[in-house]
Amino acid sequence: MNLTTCLWFNGQAREAANFYASIFPNSSVEGNWIAPTDTPGNEQGTEVVVNFKIFGQDFIGLNGGPEFTHSEAISFQIPCTDQAEIDNYWELLTKDGGEESQCGWLKDKFGVSWQVISPEMGKYLGGSDPEGAQRATQAMLGMKKIDLATMKAAYERPTYGGS
Repeated sequence: MNLTTCLWFNGQAREAANFYASIFPNSSVEGNWIAPTDTPGNEQGTEVVVNFKIFGQDFIGLNGGPEFTHSEAISFQIPCTDQAEIDNYWELLTKDGGEESQCGWLKDKFGVSWQVISPEMGKYLGGSDPEGAQRATQAMLGMKKIDLATMKAAYERPTYGGS
């Protein structure tokens, strides 16, 4: 048995599913459910549910209406292997109405929150040098998109001045 994440949209579930499937590997749009009769927020014949996968994980896009919106309280982490991958996902997810936040967080054009991060960050934020970790943390707190080279420089150099 696997958990499935249900994301609530205001009529944009198909657009969101196609967007995510176009960005992430091992992703696809799987199927849908059309309302056989009028349902709350949907008329008979409208697409209520879109099933899709992101990174092989099951998701449901629910066209539930305007009652609920996405929140930063739930976000999805993208563990990037290097700066080029961070840059790529950041650009794709913030274009066309996405919003940058802090410390690698952003909202895409549908309002879904993402953390575009790298496991490499752990070497600096949780490294064996507590002062270096503090400098790396301070550097990260000043960032929107994660900059691994700046975090590394902050960790390794006691005279790092921050950004």
